[in-house]
Amino acid sequence: MSAAITKQPVDIQSFESKSAEELLRWALTTFGQRVALASSMSAEDNVVFDLMWKINPKARLFTLDTGRLNQETYDVMDALRKKYNVSLEVMFPDATAVEQMVRTKGLNLFYESIENRKLCCGIRKVEPLNRALKTCDAWITGLRREQAVTRTALTKVEIDTAHGGIIKINPIADWTSEQVWDYIKQHQVPYNKLHDQGYPSIGCEPCTRAVKPGEDPRAGRWWWERPEQKECGLHVKEHK
Repeated sequence: MSAAITKQPVDIQSFESKSAEELLRWALTTFGQRVALASSMSAEDNVVFDLMWKINPKARLFTLDTGRLNQETYDVMDALRKKYNVSLEVMFPDATAVEQMVRTKGLNLFYESIENRKLCCGIRKVEPLNRALKTCDAWITGLRREQAVTRTALTKVEIDTAHGGIIKINPIADWTSEQVWDYIKQHQVPYNKLHDQGYPSIGCEPCTRAVKPGEDPRAGRWWWERPEQKECGLHVKEHK
């Protein structure tokens, strides 16, 4: 599939009435092996992959191993591999960049400033994502509008100008948390067991905590920062 297909006009609004299954069928048919799900092994991402797999068992799935993940996240990776017999594409950060960052700024640099935290996310997440997306004409996420104040304007399909104008598909953008968990239970989708311990959103181990009753679902991510700053740089359009 040529990257030129992403340059064709796309009527973003026309996709808003489509179901998740319809969007994924369109994406997998249109882009073939040039589209992949970028998964953090979240409940949402695993639901999206289950939907994808039922359409095409050869659908691509990649994840970012930052080197600072919880063991429970690795457990989900293995559970997905076994259940779906999928070849999981694991992207790692550049070792030299990580070594230099740690030597100059320490292992826990992200607690000291937003700049340091974004540097760490940039090296451990953004750069590996960029490498993965070089193999894609489109990518799929499990983002939902109700997840965070930075995502309320999320559309189901968008042009990702930050990555060369490729297509970005958010098939469950309009789903509620209840819909996600109903699907997981009904279809026995593997999920991160930290969700059972009060972690609605899970990232790197030192930057994620359980949320307290009544707190926002994203309160446990980079809890020392203001809500409008809580993006790692993977989904840059949501900063608008």
